[in-house]
Amino acid sequence: MSAGRQEIPDDADVCRPDAAPDWLVPLVEGCRHVSPEDVPFRRRPHDGGRPAAVLALFGTGHGGEPDVLLTERAPDMRSHAGQAAFPGGALDPGDAGSVAAALREAQEETGLDPAGVVPLVTLPPLTIPVTGFAVTPVVAHWERPSTVGVVDLGETAAVVRVPIAVLADPGSRFRITGPSGYTGPAFAAAGLLVWGFTAGLLDWMLTLGGWTRPWDTTDVRDLDEVWALRHHLSQAPGLEERRPAPGRPGVTAEGGPIR
Repeated sequence: MSAGRQEIPDDADVCRPDAAPDWLVPLVEGCRHVSPEDVPFRRRPHDGGRPAAVLALFGTGHGGEPDVLLTERAPDMRSHAGQAAFPGGALDPGDAGSVAAALREAQEETGLDPAGVVPLVTLPPLTIPVTGFAVTPVVAHWERPSTVGVVDLGETAAVVRVPIAVLADPGSRFRITGPSGYTGPAFAAAGLLVWGFTAGLLDWMLTLGGWTRPWDTTDVRDLDEVWALRHHLSQAPGLEERRPAPGRPGVTAEGGPIR
């Protein structure tokens, strides 16, 4: 795909907000009524960045508890090594829109079967200054969950279904000061350290979905202090054998691992 200004196709025809299960209705309704001016963290509305999309895939795991699908980038990637993220990436010429791109990327990264996913709504595209991408978050329901896992160890270190209750737990939450000096929300959950763009988006969706609980926003940690220990900040059964942590992320890492 060539860089520069590109129009992001309208995904309204493929989204089905009325298909949301009851527990996702508050999030979907909240997303439907936001505008770019409502973005509560430091990301500009779409102004000509390279189109990209991420899949915020919500399902129910063991015991029927709501969860969301996240990945962790491989530790030896040239950029964004070791970062937690939603599946996603840049739109390709053959993608019909942001929903198609998000589903394609999720399938490539996790082995997800797109046939079991119901796209519900999209959030306004957000231009990330440090990367130049205009990212459209696609909120979807995992109606028929399929087996997921690491497809390519050269790109992904882990694929994790993180319970919403764990993300909303005040003990999982703090703030991180990133390489640029910007301080934003962070999560230590299911063996992942979630920060930067991904954490800002998660924080916003927890609020829109009515899941947020009071937490200590004065707990501010430096990225240097938590990066190497990120897999030990929370329990993650079965994920303890991942490869060593990569070096500390640079400024562009704050924008999230969009490829």
